[in-house]
Amino acid sequence: MAISVLLVDDHELIRQGLRRAFERDGDFEVAGEAGTLSDARRLLTLMSPDVVILDVRLPDGNGLEACRKVRADNPEIGIVILTMYAGDDQLFEALEAGASAFVPKNAPSEDVVAAARHAASSPRSFTANDLNEAMKRRLSPSGPQLSPREREVLGLLADGLGVAQISRQLYISESTTKTHISKLYEKLGAGNRAQALMTALKLGLLKRDENGL
Repeated sequence: MAISVLLVDDHELIRQGLRRAFERDGDFEVAGEAGTLSDARRLLTLMSPDVVILDVRLPDGNGLEACRKVRADNPEIGIVILTMYAGDDQLFEALEAGASAFVPKNAPSEDVVAAARHAASSPRSFTANDLNEAMKRRLSPSGPQLSPREREVLGLLADGLGVAQISRQLYISESTTKTHISKLYEKLGAGNRAQALMTALKLGLLKRDENGL
């Protein structure tokens, strides 16, 4: 029997891409698609899929809150949280909401398929590619260890500078700057600049009276 999947995302192109990825895999069947939580609730009742792929941000509500409700109503359904903002906070929120898996939208579609496979077989256990590192970041009292250059880049990000401006100020190439920013985001468990700065602030890597924060 094929694993039935319900896709819930308000972007049609993302749903189409996921549908193709699942259809390429002989173990899955896309039972339906929804662009809103209200449509998702209706289809969940009608179809009883094995797995629901659930976006966090939807026009009529929050996917993490919906995850809690779906999990309470159906302990055995697989729930894969899909998000554009894949920082540590959202990862742990998905875990606490009862999700089976957590996947950033910039991950390959094969990662979503793999997460759905896990969700179908072990709906009550949680998986995420960055889970171990996120746990280390949360448990470490000293926070992430930043290199002197990464601290410089963090300060300039807090000043509101972009990649080109940071590159000129530090006399490095834009590709090198992007690498530093990527490593910063990874160490801070952030998916974007705002998350990185807020996490750095919480960890004491930035001061509230500095850089306008």
